[in-house]
Parts: sequence; structure tokens; C-alpha cells
Amino acid sequence: MTEAEQRIESLEDCIEYFRSGESPESDWVVGTEHEKIGVYTESGERVPYEGERGIGALLHRIARRDDWTPVLESGQVIALSKGGASITLEPGGQIELSGAPLATIRETCREFNAHVDLVIEESRDFGITWLALGVDPIHAVGKIPRMPKKRYDIMREYLPPRGALAMDMMHASATVQANFDFSDEADMATKLRTAMGCTAIVSAIFANSSISGGSENGFASKRVAIWRETDPDRCGLLHFVFEEGFSYRDYAEWALDVPMFMLVRGGDYIPAHGLPFRTFMKDGLAGHPARVKDWDLHLTTLFPEARLKRIIEVRGADTVPRGLICALPALWKGILYDLDSCRAAWGLVEKMSSSEREDAQLAVARGGLAAEIGGRPALDLARELVEIAGEGLKGLSTRWGIEPDESHFLDPVRAQLATGKSPGEIVAERWRGDWKQDQTRLIEFASY
Repeated sequence: MTEAEQRIESLEDCIEYFRSGESPESDWVVGTEHEKIGVYTESGERVPYEGERGIGALLHRIARRDDWTPVLESGQVIALSKGGASITLEPGGQIELSGAPLATIRETCREFNAHVDLVIEESRDFGITWLALGVDPIHAVGKIPRMPKKRYDIMREYLPPRGALAMDMMHASATVQANFDFSDEADMATKLRTAMGCTAIVSAIFANSSISGGSENGFASKRVAIWRETDPDRCGLLHFVFEEGFSYRDYAEWALDVPMFMLVRGGDYIPAHGLPFRTFMKDGLAGHPARVKDWDLHLTTLFPEARLKRIIEVRGADTVPRGLICALPALWKGILYDLDSCRAAWGLVEKMSSSEREDAQLAVARGGLAAEIGGRPALDLARELVEIAGEGLKGLSTRWGIEPDESHFLDPVRAQLATGKSPGEIVAERWRGDWKQDQTRLIEFASY
């Protein structure tokens, strides 16, 4: 029996799952995940799955041209896999690259750029343009095509009563995130606490979704606002992470009480109808006992700003242009993989109260780098955080023998901060200014 098929029967089993993800510093790597929104270049319409110029046909073409293995569901390609990486299909046709775990930012940036070049090249004959924005700038949710994945059908049924913007999250949003290792429980706690604490600063830097539904929406990052109205059970900040003695147990206890979306057995998706994992572990569901693979799946359906699995995922950034995409994992690597930098970053936000942390999320959603975080300008905090990350990257270069050091990957962030504005603030200014609210100009500007 594989590990995935083994029974999971207790809180201790759930904790052991996290513990099994521990790895020594010598094995630490970085993974980058990046979503992008496709539209037809001439019309601006979102791309459906079906048809000769649809997403399904595009995935088949990428698979043939670049030796990816198609992943099928009900006979339709819903993902591609190759060498530890995958290209997956999001609910509204967004395409996500889940990059392979790689040792250096140089490698992950090379992987990302090769992927974007490939997608652009293969999309050309389809007349598809891919947008570096955090939300669809043109279409209301009801006008966005839906992709044929059973998992998403269950989520579409479950989420709307939980949050007014849940369908916007699924179909209209796009993000970039990075994934990191931890050595033991204490290291996990330090990293997750710092990531959760600093996420508002990072969200302000990468805020890039100020246009939606064809008009200015009043936010620098509408995507951050959308996540606040998706599902309070599984989204947002986890304030217990900031408490003294935070541990694997605390995260497991929280996750066990979050309602499940589904089980998967033999390719069939079984709705859980909001059954908490704790109850499922005790009583089963539809005659099926809980297994390790179910716990793993459940953890992927939890969406806090920083997430624990066998890795730590930081999730607070909008999709942005190329240079900033590569800067996102570099920023977090410099913070999380160097202990002195991790402590310094935590020091920027350590004294904030729970209410201040919540207020900061909404403030940066609205104002981006013009916001205040804990009584301080977000722009000032962002500049300090970037310099902390830069010192961390230099320290890692010395310890790990990375030459040249990777701090230059932060240069696009420094250039962004030099403007004093987040990307979304600049887009909004141009939208109401020289673009004269012309979606063609916006698409041209935001294209990869």
C-alpha cells in the first residue's frame, strides 16, 4: 500500500503528515506558481474550453510541441505534467504553471520565462493574449467560460453561500505564489508566522487588479478584496499563528474543523456537503474511510494567506509583469531562508494587533502602496522589507555558494517602489488618463 492510501485516523496522524515534510537546509528549494488570464486579442473575450481555438485545443498543442504528458478527466485534457512541473487549468480558463522545486531563483526564473515564451508562441495561431493582471479587467463573472473539471463543479455549488465574491475568486482572479521548505516544527512556526505577518506588505507591493468589469473598481488589488469575501472558514489570516507556542498541532486542529469540499475515489468526485474533516476521519463518508491522500487534498482546499502542507505556501500577490514575477520568490526566499532576515522581517509587524492586521489587509486592497499598515506607510515598510530580503539573499549566497548572489532579482521591486505606487495604482491612473478607458489599450499594456 502506498503512503497516500494509508488510513489517517487521529490528530497525531495529521501532525505526522506535516512532520514528514521536514528537510535539512541543504535540501531546501523554491517552487513558483503563476496564473494568467487569457483573452482573444481582437475581441477581448475570455477563451472557452471548447473549439478549435479553445483552451483544450491549446493544451493539446503545448503537449505535442513540448513533450508534456496530458492529464485527462472524462476524456478531456485538464492539465499537463513534466519533470516535477505541471500546467493546470483554473475554473475560468486561467492557466497556471506550478513550477518544479528548484535550488536557485535563477533556475525558477528561467523555468517561468521559458513557460511564458512557450505559451505565447503556441497561443499566437489561436489569437490569444495572456494578461499580467490580478483579475479579469473586462468581464463580469457570468460572462466568463467555465472549465470542465468536476472539482470546480463541487466548489461552485458549495462556495456561493459562504462568500459574495467566491465565484469571482474562482473565475476572475490570478495570482503568483511561492513555496518553501522547513527543517522542523520551530522553523515552520517562525516562517509561517513571518509570512502571515508580512503578507499585507507583499500584497501592497504586488497589488495589480484595479480594473474589473470594464471599469475602475476602487481597489489597487481587487483580488485581495475578493479573497476576503470567499469563505471565512478557509480564507484570510490565521491569528493563532501569531500566538506563543504555535505548532503543527494548532494548524491541524484548525484544518480538521474546516468543512471539506469532496473526496476522490477512482476518478469519481464525491461531494462532502460541508462535512468537517474531523468527522470524516471518525465516521467516514459514503462508505470510504479517511486516507492520507484525503488529508492532502483537503489541505489544498484551504486558502489562508500563508498555507501549511508539507511545504509553506505564500499566497498574497497578484499576477504581475515578468520581472516582478521572478522577484516574488526571490523576496520571500531572502526573508524566509535566512534566519536573521526572517527575524528582522517579523520585527516590522510583530507589535500589530489582530484588528490592525485585518485592517491592513483591507487597506492594501484599497490603496496598495498608498495604504497604511499598523500606523506606518506601506511604502516605507515595503522598502525596509525589500532591503531585509536583499541582505538575506546575500547571506544565502555566502552560505550556499550561489554566485553571483540573487539580490539583483529584487531590482524590479526596487524600481516599482521608486515610483511610489503599486502596479494597480499606475494602471488605474493610465486607464482614466491617456488610455481613455479603452480596453484595447489595457490589453496591449498588460500582455505578456
